[in-house]
Amino acid sequence: MTNPVLQIETLGHLRLLRLNRPERKNALSGKLCWSLVAAVEDAVADEEVRVVAITGNGDAFCSGADLSGSPGSGPGEEASQNEIVDDLGAIGRLPLVMRLVCDKPIVAGVNGIAIGAGLSLAMCADMRLASSAARFHPGYIRAGTSPDGGLSWTLPQALGHERAMRFLLEQRMVPAAEAQQLGLVGEVVDASGFEERLVEYGSELAERAPIGARQTKRLVSRVGLPTDLEGQLRDEMSYVRRGLRSQDGREAVRAIMEKRSPGFRGR
Repeated sequence: MTNPVLQIETLGHLRLLRLNRPERKNALSGKLCWSLVAAVEDAVADEEVRVVAITGNGDAFCSGADLSGSPGSGPGEEASQNEIVDDLGAIGRLPLVMRLVCDKPIVAGVNGIAIGAGLSLAMCADMRLASSAARFHPGYIRAGTSPDGGLSWTLPQALGHERAMRFLLEQRMVPAAEAQQLGLVGEVVDASGFEERLVEYGSELAERAPIGARQTKRLVSRVGLPTDLEGQLRDEMSYVRRGLRSQDGREAVRAIMEKRSPGFRGR
């Protein structure tokens, strides 16, 4: 079963989802986000599926939100900024679907760069394997805004408060080995054998008692769960919109497209 932006494959009891926009480094469009939501929900409903794995085609896992439709300036700029955040409304649905609706283990196979919303997607998974070629970058501040996709919840849960704040604000590109030390990923695999190891690991998990695995995920997912997760996710999207639509947000996107440093003015 193939989607233009998402490839779906079933290997025994493992459902493998591949982000399929390699020409855009698998940047998240609205269509790709909603395809992911639907694919995870389909996996939940399929009793033959016991584990879900998500990875990217090409040399990237996911480069974040697709900002390519946003021009640097001109009368269409505000409309384009609105289109970016509106199209990506599904990113706010992914944490709910992947952590709460889906009671089957989800493994993220980070085969290359994971930036911004791409990092958020990886952190929504229960476990993460990284290729030795993988690199991680928070992205959001660079675009003049704050995290979405549940990252304000999942990152502190994995790293702790200070490490999460440092990672988000220092804006460093973190290589795979350091990401493992920080707690962003649980395993680093040599790039030459990454795909094989991802399928092997997902298949190993699929051999575990499915009832026990699902009950375990339900219990573990409750630990550290915000009292109002949906409210947290709504606030994330509200802040993302505010940031991207601000003067600084528009300047940040222009700077990204023009490959220069932005000049922030605090408004």
